Amino acid sequence: MNLLLFIGSCLLLAMIPGVSSVVILRQTLRGGRAHGVATTLGNETGVLLWAVAAAFGLSALVLASQVAYDVMRAVGAVALVVIGVQSLWQARRGDATAHRGEQAADRAAAGWRRSYLLGLGTILANPKAAVFAVSFLPQFVPAGADAPLTLTMLALIWVVVDTLWYLVFVWLIDQVRSIFERPAVRRRMERISGMVLIGLGVRLAMEPR
Repeated sequence: MNLLLFIGSCLLLAMIPGVSSVVILRQTLRGGRAHGVATTLGNETGVLLWAVAAAFGLSALVLASQVAYDVMRAVGAVALVVIGVQSLWQARRGDATAHRGEQAADRAAAGWRRSYLLGLGTILANPKAAVFAVSFLPQFVPAGADAPLTLTMLALIWVVVDTLWYLVFVWLIDQVRSIFERPAVRRRMERISGMVLIGLGVRLAMEPR
């Protein structure tokens, strides 16, 4: 029963819109399914690293240091604001032909690596992910169980559930992507995603620990 409750909790938490959802949505709309999947894999690599760190107490060490926490928060906030500004700049340019050319060059030069690293960097630079891993996973460890082993297994389950949800999310977005290829719609979506990312960055920077 605890395992089913844990899986259900992971699914519900994955479905709640957040920074990861916005970044994955943005990359899928800009580069298609391959970029969305790459961003998802990067994001989940970061989730796994934080979860395993929580299992062995490393996350707690990071969170115990105010300096480390503040540095991570600043880096994460700057990264989100930069990505948001890039979206707003792209919307202002409003040149769909040039944008498609940039996407083609992007794919030729870097493939999926840029999207993967974007997903990875976004989650690793977010100290709230560490806080969540430390507070969420231990709740589901049975009394008397081997804590590090159980937490590691829960971390793997969490990542699997999270990944499956985001892969479905990417597939759904990709199915309607043709609608967003229209220049006016694309510009509007770039503006919205840009403002949301900037807002999330500012909130992360200003939010008390």
